[in-house]
Amino acid sequence: MAPSVSSLKTKYIKLGYQYLVNHFITLLLIPLILSLSLHLLQQPSSSSSSSRLLTTLHTHLTPFQLLSLTLLISFLAALYYTSRPRAVYLVDYACFKPPLTCRVPFSTFMEHSRLIVHDQKSVEFQMRILERSGLGEETCLPPAIHYIPPNPTMEAAREEARFVIFSCLDNLFKRTGLKPKDVDILIVNCSLFSPTPSLSAMVINKYKMRSNIKSFNLSGMGCSAGLISVDLARDLLQARPNSNAVVISTEIITPNYYQGSERAMLLPNCLFRMGGAAIFLSNKAAYRRQAKYRLLHVVRTHRGSDDRAYKCVFEVEDKEGKSGISLSKDLMAIAGEALKSNITTLGPLVLPASEQLLFLFSLIGRKLINPKWKPYIPDFKQAFEHFCIHAGGRAVIDELQKNLQLSDEHVEASRMTLHRFGNTSSSSLWYELSYIEAKGRIRKGDRVWQIAFGSGFKCNSAVWKSLKSDKKPMEDSPWVDCIHRYPVHIPDIVRL
Repeated sequence: MAPSVSSLKTKYIKLGYQYLVNHFITLLLIPLILSLSLHLLQQPSSSSSSSRLLTTLHTHLTPFQLLSLTLLISFLAALYYTSRPRAVYLVDYACFKPPLTCRVPFSTFMEHSRLIVHDQKSVEFQMRILERSGLGEETCLPPAIHYIPPNPTMEAAREEARFVIFSCLDNLFKRTGLKPKDVDILIVNCSLFSPTPSLSAMVINKYKMRSNIKSFNLSGMGCSAGLISVDLARDLLQARPNSNAVVISTEIITPNYYQGSERAMLLPNCLFRMGGAAIFLSNKAAYRRQAKYRLLHVVRTHRGSDDRAYKCVFEVEDKEGKSGISLSKDLMAIAGEALKSNITTLGPLVLPASEQLLFLFSLIGRKLINPKWKPYIPDFKQAFEHFCIHAGGRAVIDELQKNLQLSDEHVEASRMTLHRFGNTSSSSLWYELSYIEAKGRIRKGDRVWQIAFGSGFKCNSAVWKSLKSDKKPMEDSPWVDCIHRYPVHIPDIVRL
């Protein structure tokens, strides 16, 4: 009983501290405002004072000076209005839902591995990874990978790109009523497949978009490229008033399925699956009522100056000349360092004063009193209601849950996305947000933190504020036919 009472007291002391610090200015201003109000009520009517001021101005200023003053005030007001940051709205988004014909159950994956990889130890290694991966039986791979052996041709890769990207865009245009001719900015990110003409050119050709559209194609930027695209769109929307931007995030699996036996290069085969998302952003005030979210912050961290970080996710060829993505054993440690750098920048932008003060006290204590003091980890649950952690793998989610002291519910969207769709690279964040919406958990005013990691090595964050409540899954939502089954229990090991 005693520990319970003590714990309860500590909880209420912390809540009291948070309220006092976070509302310090408000609590300070209340008596000042009351005092000022009482003072004004005791004074004679101020209308005579205003009249005297206007009479004085009219007497001492010439008509030219009055006109100049009026123009100056108007100019300053116009300058403020045009130079202030424009609001960037997330009007809506659409995620790709793979067909059942692309499904890869564990038994199918392992059968193909035995037939393609002629090395028993490598096959057993993939089986151990798959058993502990957190993936479910419904993840999907593109048709070309279902062949024995796989058929990773350029045409097959283009076919996958057309299938994924056009499906997302068709759903987005249908859902929002946006017409292709109304798209001012187009950004496509796909890390490993970069054909000529580009994927953005492919989209423009398909939908016959305008000739003066501003298009961009980002490649080689890894799983965090989706938030890089959002950041680029935000900057362009700040420079171009009254504009619409469409961001497409995907990863084309067909040409990047490794068929060798190097263990570090077999990992992506076990984790990466089909996926994609199309996001409609706008700075038009007309979309304020229709929009789901408003973009508050984007924070990007790049650790590429460190050789270890630069090479931890690397495209290479094995001894037999087969190319693939090699994942370093140091990946989790490097991701932790990148996350630390990122939240150090993000924290002051989003954390309440109470958390910033505790962090400052901890920092001063470690510097001046005892360097061995455990550093204070800010409570980001005070800043955000929802978390979308890139579903890169079970270890990534576990590590972030531990470091950020999150509950199982906070990381539920990430774990369930990994289970249902696998690692869909840069689009995974949107499957996670769609999951939270499908569960009806988002309320107006809620803040969402999206965190992604990518090769280079990068850690990127985006913060959104919800403008609506009770977002129900649409008919074309990737979760619409399975959300009733989630969350599911995911065992530590699934014996194959």
